[in-house]
Amino acid sequence: MDRLLRDRGADPRAYAASLREAVVEARLGITEMRRALASSEAELASERKQLSDAERRGRLAAAVPDLETVAVAERFAVRHRDRIQVLERKVAVQRDELALAEREVIEMTAQWRSASQPGARSESLEAAWRDLEAAGGSRPSGDSDRMADELDRRKRDEAVEAQLAYLKKKMGRDNR
Repeated sequence: MDRLLRDRGADPRAYAASLREAVVEARLGITEMRRALASSEAELASERKQLSDAERRGRLAAAVPDLETVAVAERFAVRHRDRIQVLERKVAVQRDELALAEREVIEMTAQWRSASQPGARSESLEAAWRDLEAAGGSRPSGDSDRMADELDRRKRDEAVEAQLAYLKKKMGRDNR
């Protein structure tokens, strides 16, 4: 991301392409982070079940005076409690990290959309136009673009009308 910010003033299309690539990579990273979080949550659920089982075994062993089994069950319960504490912190950190990454992707996506808009101009492009104008040149007006769009629209309309006339004639609905 730092490299992208440094290269921003260069070629706007290359910058937009780099941003798009970064967004794609970040989204893949988020997918992997979600998988890791799901795995950690499953591991935490399993550990909680094992703790429950160890505590249940300890209670059953205490009901039948079996001190050795009670001691073993308590050792396992302590291990599972410790592991649960670690996994709870791990899951919390993974959730925070995922939320941060998702915010960054939203921000990068907005930057990419802004950079890839047809009307987006880079600082270097604007500087080049200012230099050209200072040398006595002038920017082409947007009128030529509008005229070209209007011409394209007219050609499409004429093609549609010609196709419609052909179909009417073919179906015998021509009034001639």
